[in-house]
Amino acid sequence: MKLEPRFVEKPWGRTELPWMFDGTNGRRIGEIWFENRNDNSLPLLAKYIFTSERLSVQVHPNDEQARERGLGQGKNECWYILDAQEDAVLGLGLRAALSPDALRSAAADGSIEDLVDWKPVAAGDFIYVPAGTIHAIGAGISLLEFQQNADVTYRLYDYGRPRELHLEEGVAVSRPEFDMDNYRHAGGPGASVLANGPHFCLVRATSDNEVPRGLDGRCRWVMPLEGTVASGSEEASCGECLLLEPNAPLWFSERAIALVGAQGPL
Repeated sequence: MKLEPRFVEKPWGRTELPWMFDGTNGRRIGEIWFENRNDNSLPLLAKYIFTSERLSVQVHPNDEQARERGLGQGKNECWYILDAQEDAVLGLGLRAALSPDALRSAAADGSIEDLVDWKPVAAGDFIYVPAGTIHAIGAGISLLEFQQNADVTYRLYDYGRPRELHLEEGVAVSRPEFDMDNYRHAGGPGASVLANGPHFCLVRATSDNEVPRGLDGRCRWVMPLEGTVASGSEEASCGECLLLEPNAPLWFSERAIALVGAQGPL
């Protein structure tokens, strides 16, 4: 089935979106979620993110921490960069470890912004962001995010925007380090397994033959980057997302590129 897009307004979003989306009608759209509106229990979520300003410095809990707080699951996520302005950056971890008290103080007085490890980013980069990683997406970036379907974010710092912060919760689940093995360029030709962890896998493919057969028996999220993909009578192009039932066929048009994700590892 073709999942339905939900446009989500954010203070750091954009009033103009790429060509494949309808006009924003003046709204500042930061995210587009792909949902099955008849089923809110999907374990994973695919979405676009568009930034005109930096997102908050934030962190997500892991599964165990989330359940301790009465939530169903934590949030591990990954990003595939579609476009980035020349000076665009991502915040990934801190440049030095801090004690919980020092982290809380830095978040409260705003000095955490200078402690974040800001990395340059370009189209085709792929970043896996484990739960517990302090992170922030910079301005001028368009990306596809694939994540556990948990709307839980603890904001540590938000540049003075009038939104709630979650210092106690955020400090409790944070870890300062980021493993740079989780950051690589993945925009070249051919297939590539981008993520293969306990919560989800994600593959960049240019044909059905490049999608590992280990995904056949599972539901798959298919997001075209170029060209079109189809299954039965359903077709999707850039800006759309198909959710395929286990063993459903998948066809790629000529010169199509798509991200194909599924729950669990290969």
